[in-house]
Amino acid sequence: MSKTQALLQPIEVGDLALKNRVWMAPMTRSRANNAENKVFDIHANYYRQRASAGLIISEGSQISPRAVGYINTPGIYSEAQTEAWKQVTQAVHEEGGRIFIQLWHVGRMSHPDFHGGKLPLSASATNPNSKSFTPEGFKETVTAKEMSLEEIKETIQDFKNGAKNAMEAGFDGVEIHSSNGYLLHQFFNSTSNHRTDAYGGTIENRARILFEVIDAIKEVMPENRIGVRLNPSLHGVFGMTMNEETIPTFDYIVNKLNGYNLAYLHLSEPFTDVSKLEFAEPNIAKRYRPIYKGTLVINSAFDQEKGNQIIEEGLADAVAFGKPFISNPDLPERFASHAPLADWDQDTFYTPGEKGYTDYPKLEQEKVG
Repeated sequence: MSKTQALLQPIEVGDLALKNRVWMAPMTRSRANNAENKVFDIHANYYRQRASAGLIISEGSQISPRAVGYINTPGIYSEAQTEAWKQVTQAVHEEGGRIFIQLWHVGRMSHPDFHGGKLPLSASATNPNSKSFTPEGFKETVTAKEMSLEEIKETIQDFKNGAKNAMEAGFDGVEIHSSNGYLLHQFFNSTSNHRTDAYGGTIENRARILFEVIDAIKEVMPENRIGVRLNPSLHGVFGMTMNEETIPTFDYIVNKLNGYNLAYLHLSEPFTDVSKLEFAEPNIAKRYRPIYKGTLVINSAFDQEKGNQIIEEGLADAVAFGKPFISNPDLPERFASHAPLADWDQDTFYTPGEKGYTDYPKLEQEKVG
């Protein structure tokens, strides 16, 4: 198998030596269908199958009960959840893989059904005008409760506790989910943050919570095992709307991240066509590669050819693949042999059980079959 492809070259990330640049992106799969929202054996098998990725970034895992916004998503805040994750990290490590956990708080992208009737929390009392996937099906979102300063401090501690638990569970690092219209992203954008205190108004204030989260997490784990995910040009999905202040805010955030010795910065290209939106940035890697000095990972709709190209052009150091990893557990091996990719079944993305989860064969199994 050829290893001359850019995607298949090893890479040093912090103090970790990773075997390739084909990373597995975080993907919600809604398989933790139990009262404690903890992972179990099928999760261990799912991640074990995909351990040939240079780095696995786990599905988003809530840092507290108030962070939940989707059914059957696993947490990392309780002792039972932490203990359960150990079988996943052990499985990945037995196969020679590396895995970070994504720390998640959905903020206003939730519903009172998850919180005993209480309103979801957000930067301000705004409604994303979206839908929340509740135990009773999709429901319209509501106007969230503006977080008090005490609730902000508690949430920062929840991120810290999630990171501490992740280290206890054997993860190689954590990724802070500050992307895709969730809580931290809600603080960044002035369309969702109308605060007038230390966490609102100016760009510096709206970005403050992210850096306080990083500062808290690095008290319980090495700074070079922390990743950050951002989606600067998210518009019209996940309740997020851009304006003329959005990109300057992300310019500030990315530049300030240079002051940290992070594992990586994980950026997404736009999820929708923003080419006609005058204040959006349609080319995220091109904009932020000259700004960010550390390891830069790019995501969103990449295939093998585009993945190799963007690394060869020097615009990213690794590529995070999502859906292709669902149906191709041995994605790096398929890239190496230029084998065809199996199609995924979108109907089973968020359904309980092994169907559409652990039953996609590897290439060698396909040949035998």
